[in-house]
Formats: sequence, structure tokens, C-alpha cells
Amino acid sequence: MLSFNIADIDDLFPGFTPGNFAMLYGTPTVLPLSLLLSVRAQLPFQLGGLETNVIFIDGGNTFRLYEVTRIAQLHQLDPKQVLKRIYISRAFTAYQMTSIVLEKLKETVEKFNSKLVIISDIAELYLDRDVPTGEAKDVFNQLTLYLTRLAQENQLIVLATYPPHYRSRRNAFFQAAVCGRANVVISVRRTNFGQRLVLEKHPIFSLGYAEFPSQNLTLNQFTEGAD
Repeated sequence: MLSFNIADIDDLFPGFTPGNFAMLYGTPTVLPLSLLLSVRAQLPFQLGGLETNVIFIDGGNTFRLYEVTRIAQLHQLDPKQVLKRIYISRAFTAYQMTSIVLEKLKETVEKFNSKLVIISDIAELYLDRDVPTGEAKDVFNQLTLYLTRLAQENQLIVLATYPPHYRSRRNAFFQAAVCGRANVVISVRRTNFGQRLVLEKHPIFSLGYAEFPSQNLTLNQFTEGAD
């Protein structure tokens, strides 16, 4: 399993397994959490990693080199080597995103022997008003169906992040589409005392929620204190 390695969170959700198409949505915290996983996936199996290269498809300009460097250092890894094993493909339009996923992703996974694919901010480019609504919905449906099959048939972990977007019918449709297709759905929500992770859908684990360690700690700080 590929876990977050965060106190209390791992008790609720021990981790992702090959074959999962997972949805991580909610507060902006979902983005640094995906960066955390992109580092942890490179760890040896005995330390909770996958010993794998990572494919990171960036749909919302979300990749943060500094954060990855900090997380690597917290895990006592060489940041340069960690960054070399994260293969980033940036999309700037919905058409580019569609091409990267439907035409090139499987080949890229095989080329780099990756067991983790992160689709960061999966809906951002399809919310562009220059893309006709009907076309955007049709293509997005194809995209999520393809990612589901890719994860299952190739025994990968495919993680789609969905940070906050303005409310609209299109946005609601996209979010429902990913949640419906994913076999693991996790949300991060704000509370009066900080944030909590909610396991909303899983084929095996019991559903529920767990609080993040403290609203006063950054992601890097509370991962530093994890086991």
C-alpha cells in the first residue's frame, strides 16, 4: 500500500493499492498531499513505498518544486534524485490534456515502468468556457473511463486531484463523473478546528473520517512528525 504516513490518517486509510483509480478532492490541501505521495511512492517497499517512478500530469500548473524538495528532505532522500524520477507532463488546454491521457499515457507508463500516475487538477482545463459544454462533458467522460481501465488493466494507482473550483453545473458534472468512476474517493474538508480527511468510497475499508494533526501545522511539519 502507498500511504500518506500521517498520524491518525493512516488508521482510517492505510493506503492506495495497485488497481485503484482514486479521487482526492476538497480543500487546496489535496494538492500538497499529491506531492507527498509522489515522493513516498519512490521509497522502498519496506518503508511504505512502491519503488517506482511517478508520472505527474499537471492540468492546473500545480507542481511545486520547493514542496517536493522539502518533502524529499523530510524522508531523507536526495531531492535531485527524487525530482528526476517524477516525469511531468503539463497541459495548457483541454485538448492537450485529452491527447496526453488518451494517446500517450499508457506508452509513458510502460516506458518509465511507473506504478503511480497523478492527474493533478483533472477538471481545470475542461472548465474553460472556450470549450463547448457538450464537448467538454463527452470528452471528460471518455477520460475518466479510460483512467479507470488503465488502473485496473495495468495494476497502477491512478490518482486524480480535484481542488476547489467556482460552482457551476459543469463543475458539478465533472466532480460527479470522477467520484462515480473512481473506486476510492477521499475528500479533505475544513472544520471548526482545522481539516479532516473523509473516506467516502472504498471497496474494502470502512468509511469514516480522521482529523489532521493540527490546523497550525503545515503539511511538511506534520509529515516530519509522522512515523
